[in-house]
Amino acid sequence: MFRRTLALPLAAALAVGGLIAAFDPISGYAETPGGGALKPVAEFSSIADASARSKAIFAEASRVLTHPRCINCHPATRSPTQGEDMHPHVPLMIAADSSMGPAGLACSTCHGAENRQIVGSRLKSIPGNAHWQLAPESMAWQGLSVREICEQVKDTERNGNRSHADLVKHMGEDHLVGWAWHPGEGRSAPPGSQPELAALIAAWVETGAECPD
Repeated sequence: MFRRTLALPLAAALAVGGLIAAFDPISGYAETPGGGALKPVAEFSSIADASARSKAIFAEASRVLTHPRCINCHPATRSPTQGEDMHPHVPLMIAADSSMGPAGLACSTCHGAENRQIVGSRLKSIPGNAHWQLAPESMAWQGLSVREICEQVKDTERNGNRSHADLVKHMGEDHLVGWAWHPGEGRSAPPGSQPELAALIAAWVETGAECPD
């Protein structure tokens, strides 16, 4: 989304205010600042069988892909979810074909180019990124098993026509993917880091891009 000034238009200010008011009653849980460590690629070297090693590596990478910071924007429907419990987005959002929300209430109404801190609310901050949008319908992950996510990730008809090399670059360099580890106050981050995820995906590809059973 485009960078915006601190002086929000009235409609946007009302939308943000409504979001905060509606969100507060269901946000009493505590979120942790980080998701722990990811196993480095070297830890899988003891698995002699390349296929088994590939499956184990993706299973480790899936700890990031199935984290709420990722799953919330890869919903089963065209409506994003929020929070650790992945409850429906407040206010209700329908992504429409653009993946950026409907006319009149686009994602950019509340989400700017950066996280925005909120004073006096349990929400703590509104997440933001210059590329903020919902994943395409073909990339819905909610409700899928790790194997099903794996199969979708490497299917060029469902992954944005990305090759294996493209996947490694996407996971390691995409700004919106990277946002997951810098989600703003009040949100947990997935385990590891973006470079560590990219290293796992690269190793997965190099071992045959096998999907867990």
